[in-house]
Parts: sequence; structure tokens; C-alpha cells
Amino acid sequence: MTVINFNDIALTDAERQPCEVWTRVMGYHRPVSEFNKGKKSEYYSRKCFVEEKAVQHLDSDTESCACAAE
Repeated sequence: MTVINFNDIALTDAERQPCEVWTRVMGYHRPVSEFNKGKKSEYYSRKCFVEEKAVQHLDSDTESCACAAE
């Protein structure tokens, strides 16, 4: 069995393959490279949803809510 250490692999820019990113916009999928300046800016300023943070926030809200004690 051959073990590959990926930390030892170095690629030049000429050897790299570009990755095309697609996202859903207005109900259909489209490559980000085709967006206009405004839509690209909007896309790159998005924040990813993190479920753990939402659950923590929900838990902290119910502890301080008076209706949760009922």
C-alpha cells in the first residue's frame, strides 16, 4: 500500500484546474463567473448559515423568555 503525503505536493499555477462555482439565483442555477459586478459583490458578502449557532441562539432566548416558564 502506498501512502501519499499531500503536504509534500506542490502545484504551479499552470498545473491547477480552475473550479467553477454555481449557485441558485432567482430559481435557477448559474455560474458565479457569469454574474455582473453587483451580483458578484452580493454573492461574496453572503454569510453561511450555521445550524449550531441558530440552536444556541434559540436555547438562550427560551431561557430568558417569561412564556417558557409556563
